[in-house]
Amino acid sequence: MRITLLESYYGGSHKTWADGYQRASKHEVELITMPAQFWKWRMQGGAITFARLLESKPDLIIASSMIDLSIFRALTFRRLGNVPIALYLHENQLSYPQNKRQGHGWRYGFINHVSALCADAVYFNSDFHMSDFMTQLPRMLKNFRDYYELQTIDEIRAKARVLPVGIDLRRYDRYSADKDDAQPPTILWNHRWEEDKDPAAFVNSMIKLAAEGYEFSLAITGENFGKMPQVFHAAQSLLSDKLIQLGYVDDFADYARLLWQSDYVVSSAWQEFFGISICEAIYCGCLPILPDRLNYPHLLTEALKSACLYQRGRLTEQLRYHLDGKAKPDTTALRAKIAAFDWTVVGPRYDAELEDLVTRLRRDRDRRHLTRR
Repeated sequence: MRITLLESYYGGSHKTWADGYQRASKHEVELITMPAQFWKWRMQGGAITFARLLESKPDLIIASSMIDLSIFRALTFRRLGNVPIALYLHENQLSYPQNKRQGHGWRYGFINHVSALCADAVYFNSDFHMSDFMTQLPRMLKNFRDYYELQTIDEIRAKARVLPVGIDLRRYDRYSADKDDAQPPTILWNHRWEEDKDPAAFVNSMIKLAAEGYEFSLAITGENFGKMPQVFHAAQSLLSDKLIQLGYVDDFADYARLLWQSDYVVSSAWQEFFGISICEAIYCGCLPILPDRLNYPHLLTEALKSACLYQRGRLTEQLRYHLDGKAKPDTTALRAKIAAFDWTVVGPRYDAELEDLVTRLRRDRDRRHLTRR
């Protein structure tokens, strides 16, 4: 098949997803992309640009989250006709935390809603995400004055599937190295430097543990889209003797070595629909210390949940438990579970799902045509 993938926020995890599927698929996958900036304008106006940039008529189109698919379909239906269009939701704006500078209410969540409604198939990156989306929809729709259109939730649910994010995990193998058990453990935080990842909770826990005399090394990395959060200045000042990394690691080989060197990977996030950076660290042998919320419990094996999950406000306590010299749990089964997200496994799942979608829609179309005759 010829597949066109529309990605209006071509950066970070969206970029690695699009590039990864293009490499992993047995089909011809054309990428049409826009830079990862101005996300509000991407959601409102990106469809107009994509309608202009699309020159071919592929067998299938898959569009990523930040698009108003209703506008795209309206502008292209004469050219595309019955070409199936699938929506892939990395995130949704119905439950995405709004910071103090935002106040857009349901505007962008409603774009997610109508996009899912007019898509031929809706794919979510996790079971948690699909459940979250279906839970948030009635909250939004009941917020309006009348004509709630709650039946649209069942319409979307009927065409919804889960396709996990593919991750190029095997590229980490060449940098594999044994951890030095004689050295203090290395604690890693590898997330976007934004409020929804709550870096302050992590840094404050590290400051407390350092003040209590615990020995550890600290690596803070991840994408930074603006000035350094104030809490990381505190880390520079109060944890300077423990910091081995503060800032984004440009070179992949250096980043891979940092993951293999680390013993624990920590999240304090309030927003996470999958958890790519955590999966990468687990694959490299880190034990995850995660909040008992979002998609995190779904990433773990049942045997490790008590050791890895912490309740709200208990991050310091959970880390203290591990730093007190307890034997590190065996992560072999967990690593095997995470390895199933490699593109060599997930890529064929995407191909099979999309092939089935095209076949099913063609069969339904032919059946309707014969009925009319």
